[in-house]
Formats: sequence, C-alpha cells, structure tokens
Amino acid sequence: MKKIDKLILKSFLGPLLLTFTIAVFVLLMQFVWKYIDDLVGKGLEVGVIAELLLYASATFVPMALPISVLFASIMTMGNFGEKYELVAMKAGGISVRRIMLPMALVALLMTGVAFYFANNVLPVAMYKYRVTLYDIQRKKPAVSIRPSEYYDQIDGYVIRVNRKDPDGRTMRDIIIYDHTQGIDRTNIIVANHGYMQTTPDDNYLLFTLYDGYTYSELTDGENAESRPLTSIGFDKQILTFDISSFGFKKSTDDFFSGHYQMLNVAQLDSTVGVLDNALDSRYQEFGDALFSKMRSYKYYTQHQSDSSAFLDVKQRLADTNIVHRNKIITQARAQAFSSLNDVQSYASLINSDREYLNRHYIELMRKFTLSVACLLLFLIGAPFGSIVRKGGLGMPLVASVVFFVLYYVIGMISEKSVRESAVEPVGMWISTFVFIPIGALLTWQATTDSSLFDLATWKRWLRIKNRPSRRRTVSDKSSADQ
Repeated sequence: MKKIDKLILKSFLGPLLLTFTIAVFVLLMQFVWKYIDDLVGKGLEVGVIAELLLYASATFVPMALPISVLFASIMTMGNFGEKYELVAMKAGGISVRRIMLPMALVALLMTGVAFYFANNVLPVAMYKYRVTLYDIQRKKPAVSIRPSEYYDQIDGYVIRVNRKDPDGRTMRDIIIYDHTQGIDRTNIIVANHGYMQTTPDDNYLLFTLYDGYTYSELTDGENAESRPLTSIGFDKQILTFDISSFGFKKSTDDFFSGHYQMLNVAQLDSTVGVLDNALDSRYQEFGDALFSKMRSYKYYTQHQSDSSAFLDVKQRLADTNIVHRNKIITQARAQAFSSLNDVQSYASLINSDREYLNRHYIELMRKFTLSVACLLLFLIGAPFGSIVRKGGLGMPLVASVVFFVLYYVIGMISEKSVRESAVEPVGMWISTFVFIPIGALLTWQATTDSSLFDLATWKRWLRIKNRPSRRRTVSDKSSADQ
C-alpha cells in the first residue's frame, strides 16, 4: 500500500467512525425519548436497561452506516479540496478516480458488512429488542404510595393515605377502596394508621391496619334492601395484595418467532412463497364462494344468451301474482346483499393478506437496499466533496443531511406504495434508481474537472454576461446628454 493510500484511508476512517457513533447515539436518544414512560419509575435493574439499549443500538446499524459513509466521503474530499491537497495530488499525476479508490474499497467493504449484519445479526437483535421491550412494558411501576394521592396500580384497589412517617412504612389516615367483588358491592376500609411491607419473594404486599372500620355497601342481591350498608370495626386487620405482576419476567424464546423482522433472507424468501400460495388459494376460495351463489342463475342461462335470459325472467315475473312476485324480489334483494357482504368481506381479507405479504417483500428488499446505499451514497458524497471543496463540519454535515433525507423520504414513499400494493415490490429500489444518475453525474463532473457546480464560475459567467448591457446603458446616457 502506498503512502498516499494510507493518508486517504486515515483521513476517511476517522470521520467514518465518528459519524457512525454519533448517528447511532442520536437514533438511540430518539428511542429513549419515545419509550421514556416505559423505562422510568418501574425499578428496573441497570442490566435490563443496558440490555435493551444494546439491542436497540444494534437495530440502528443498517440506518447509521449509509449516512456515516456519506458524511465521511464528503468531509474527506472537501478537506482535500479546501487545503489544496487535491490539487497537489492531481499535479502529481493522480486522478480523482485513483484518489477515490481506497475510499471506494472501504465503502464496498461496508456494503458487505451491512448486508451480513442485516441478514444475520439484525434478526436476532430485533427479536431480543422486541422481547425485552415487551417485558418492560408489561412490568408495572414499583409500589410507591404518596401522601394525599390516589394509588390505583394494584388491580381492584384504590389506596389513599393522608400522611407518611419518615420511615416510609408507617402511614396515617388510610382509605382503601376494594372493587374486587364486582360492581354490586363496594367495600371501603378506613384505618387510623398502619404500615406496609413486602414478602421476601416480593410477590405480596402486606398492609397491617389499626383502629379502623370496614364499610360494605350492597346495591344488588337478596339483602340489598334490608342491609344496604354494613359497618364492622376492628382493632387490627392484615390485608394481602398480590403484586407478582409488578416483577420483571422474561418471555419465552419463541414469543415473537416468525415475525418478518426476525427473519433472514432465506427465511423471508421461503415465507414469501408460502404466503403467495396462500393468497392464490384465497382468490380461488373467493371465486368458488361467489359463483356458488350464482349457480341457479348460471344454470338457467347456460343455454341462453344474457338478453334472452333477462327478458324471460322479466316475463315470468310479470306473469306471477303480486304476492309471489314480491317474495321473489325480496329473496333476490337478500341474495344480492348477501353477495355484496361476501365480496366486501373477502376483499378485506385479501387486502389484509396482500399487505402482510408485501411487508415480507419490503423487509426482504430492505436488506439489499440499505446495504447498497453505502456504496451508492459514497458515489455521491466523494465527488460532491471534491467539487464544492469545503471541509470541516458545516458544509459536509448540511450536504449529507440533505442527501440522506432526500434518499430516506423517497424510500419511505416507495415503501408505503409497495405496502399498499400501488407498485410492485421492486418499487423498494426507486430511491436507488433515482440516486444512480445523480451519482454518475457528480462522478463525471469530478473526474473531468467540470465547472458546472463551481459557484465562482457561475458568478464570473454572470458578471461577463451583464457587463455589455451596462456599457450600452452608459453610452446611451452620454449620447442623450449631448
């Protein structure tokens, strides 16, 4: 490897790693902000949260790789152009294509890494991430009863305490609303003071109450009128609450298995074939069910033309009495409405099956499109950086964001079109097809030293173009003064 290649790779790999880390971090912060309510206040262990963030970070890698390649290529070539290193290399007989070659090999390697990650690592990481997030969302907040607030996290109970002692266990002026016996009976427990504690296995919460009353109101049943309200006093009472659902429990390994985001290319291809055959069977089932209701009409018209059959039916209706005619029309109307309902029902089922199949196609195509995006965005970023000749963080950051947002928006539009069956699954490549000509144009401009995108050239051209008009104006004005 030549020294010039080492210099180029050193200038390229630094921004690449930095941008990749920042992109994953930004996406991870967006994820944390989205699910902050599910993570805070539940007493989760640090290891569980770290595990979730690790799996979530792994799912962002296919998205972070293309933008990091784009930004690093723009920044590297822009720095070379701004510091006149690009001019020096050209003066030494090194073409722009040769300068881009080491970075292109890294981008090609990143393309392979992105595909391997999307095909082998991402399904496992996505599965672990979904299972862990689901388990966290099922976990209820930790028991935290605050003074003068109603606590309703325990199923069937609402608890309110007026005051808590500094030890955090002893409570004063306690009211407990018990709704576990249904809407026909309401139990209210009032106690002067008490304290709470959990069992060693953390599955039960024990309330020990002192000096209180239990009020029971019956609104329905045999004794509702004679004994609608009863009151029982107590000196000491122990209540047991089941809080086993508050704990964090991991789901089984096959909980999310079979989801299209947890499948690799081979599994997606096999599943797509099965779903496609199932959709064809659904079409056949729909046709058989629809034509079975038209069997009598089909049998009647199989030896007649449509017009003669219609005239014959009309004549028969005219010959029948009014009662029988109305009965026939009512049955025909009911048959028509039944057929319409069947059509709508099967159409809904077919659309649902088609959308589910399209989601598998989308996931299958995405494993290739996001991988190819690494090389595609490099072919845009590197020549663009050599043309604008601006390094640092400002211009490369703005340009990379604009290019990637444009690529992402086109990809989202095409994905929505594929999901709704507006276009074929190959529509997932629309953003790639749009950016290939742009990349080819920028590469041609950079390698031929064209001044098409040179702002100074445009300013000089406009200045030369406008100069004769100003001279004519001055000469005309002087002649008019004479």
